[in-house]
Amino acid sequence: MPKINIHEEIASAIGRRDEVPNIELAIKIIANNDTDAVRDLVELAKGKNKNASSDCIKTLYEIGERKPALIADYYAFFLELLDHKNNRIVWGAMMALDYISSVEQKNVFTYLNKILSIADQGSVITKDHAVGILINFCKVPEYLNTALPILLEMLKTAAGNQLPKYAENTLPVVSSQFNEQFITILHNRVHDAETESKRKRIEKVIAKASKAKHLIVRN
Repeated sequence: MPKINIHEEIASAIGRRDEVPNIELAIKIIANNDTDAVRDLVELAKGKNKNASSDCIKTLYEIGERKPALIADYYAFFLELLDHKNNRIVWGAMMALDYISSVEQKNVFTYLNKILSIADQGSVITKDHAVGILINFCKVPEYLNTALPILLEMLKTAAGNQLPKYAENTLPVVSSQFNEQFITILHNRVHDAETESKRKRIEKVIAKASKAKHLIVRN
């Protein structure tokens, strides 16, 4: 099997400004389970060529979305990138950490405070994936009682445009202990949704959470 030469296949190397070559490269690396190519992407991303670095980050998080275990060993690299001056690199790193945290919680959890700090001052995409990381932590019993209260606090201040998605994604990880609080927060915020369709999405989440609460009481 021929070695994948990422230096020749990332978008900037072939004179492309779109992301299609990077996505295709990610799919190729996954198909070959090519850990060497992943390592090469990380090393090239550390270089001074800004276009190449951007292409590599894009390729890495595309790999992470499809097969997070392939990039999980590089969690520390992505955590360092959260301090980058380029906002695109920051949200790309947060995306990668979101995918990594679905398979590697322990090491990422150690840096929860940093992740939250970056999210607090970050873009919408950065916040979206910080929420994703918290949801992944909530799926692990030992982290649930730390991550879920933070997630609920974020629901109190989330932008009205993002609130329906956050509520829908949070619903499956809400434990019985926090279910009433979750419902109350959404009741208080339902009118912050920017459109009728988004209000209905929140109301649907409230209905599902309320049904779960009644089931808990009966049992």
